[in-house]
Amino acid sequence: MRRLSRSLTLTATALLAFAALPLEAHAAPPAPPAASPPAATPASQEPAFAPADSVTDVRTRLPRPTGPYAVGRDSLHLVDTGRPDPWVPEAGARELMVEMYYPARRGTGRPARYTTAEEARLLLEAYGMAGAFPPETLGGTAVHGRVAAQPMRSVPGRHPLVVLSPGFGAPRYTLTGLAEDLASRGFVVAAVDHAYESAGTAFPGGRMLTCVACEKVRTGEDRDVLVRGRGDDVSFVLDRLTGPRPAWRHATMIDPRRIGMAGHSIGGASAAATMAGDRRVRAGINMDGSFGSSAVPADGLDGRPFLMLGTHDGTHLPGGADTSWDEAWDRLDGWKRWLTVAGSTHYSFSDLPAFLDQLGLPQPGSDGGRPPLPGVRALEIARAYTAAFFDAHLRCVPQPLLRRPSAGYPEVSFHQP
Repeated sequence: MRRLSRSLTLTATALLAFAALPLEAHAAPPAPPAASPPAATPASQEPAFAPADSVTDVRTRLPRPTGPYAVGRDSLHLVDTGRPDPWVPEAGARELMVEMYYPARRGTGRPARYTTAEEARLLLEAYGMAGAFPPETLGGTAVHGRVAAQPMRSVPGRHPLVVLSPGFGAPRYTLTGLAEDLASRGFVVAAVDHAYESAGTAFPGGRMLTCVACEKVRTGEDRDVLVRGRGDDVSFVLDRLTGPRPAWRHATMIDPRRIGMAGHSIGGASAAATMAGDRRVRAGINMDGSFGSSAVPADGLDGRPFLMLGTHDGTHLPGGADTSWDEAWDRLDGWKRWLTVAGSTHYSFSDLPAFLDQLGLPQPGSDGGRPPLPGVRALEIARAYTAAFFDAHLRCVPQPLLRRPSAGYPEVSFHQP
């Protein structure tokens, strides 16, 4: 177990360094082409870990949502016939998988699964964790959403909509813990899987689309194409959720005048880029993602609010290595906050650290060499500040948590560059 822990620490730390740097500074890791059968593993690329017997019997679970409602789930397959896929043009129209989370009636629906074993296997391989624990452990994680649960009976248009976009190479399910919590608090949530941009996402027809974009995004210009493309994806999702003939059966729950977006890593930059191109999105959050050069226009976001929530290390502090945060801060022209979380890592804003804690495995390195923030605590902080932000700016409910440092969350620092 000691060798496993050391190997996992080294591998995850390397991945952390890759993910946290501005994309212009590095190339994305290669991924197998979409829809191709898995090839035999060359001897030089054998998995770094042998299966650990001590974690094979552990049942992982997400923390319980904190709101008063049960959580319903639906999956949507959306096809934008007006756009070819930017990464695989020969595949035809751009496709998206969208997971809908919504406030539901207790005791209805059937249990949802976190993900499939094959999707989990591909993610673990992409994160350098093949063999650290069985993919069935990750895929079988206990969640709180229920498929096809009956929605809360309420006035049509009562619930704000929050769109979630995951990190580059990460599937939508890596933000399940955040999505469930927002839904339990009365938001409708749309978590988007952008085709060919995740380690592996199942699409209809038995297709498993892998990260072709990871092979093609090499420069800052490529990165900007990726971010703008995600903005186009989200605008199309909004068309299909709030337009005259919506794709989702419970679309009348959504208030189309109250839409927000949050994203992790590249998904956070995409939140800003989406707002720049689509005024329907009233408020946005970037969780530890490099903005790049174009996500926030020089003339700002028309006064709309934006939250920057990142790691408290040399990357996303004022004057840090990722200068795009300083540039974005200067350009943001509405309500804004720059918060950092002590002890957090790049992955603290996703589900991953909570799983590693439960499996007794080490987390990627944190700022200043200090022990990483426990995964459940990191998710608690992300949930609290995300919900407070959207309560304030989509529901107009005052939020003292966003005004000043809180004794309840001493890890969170406020910055005014």
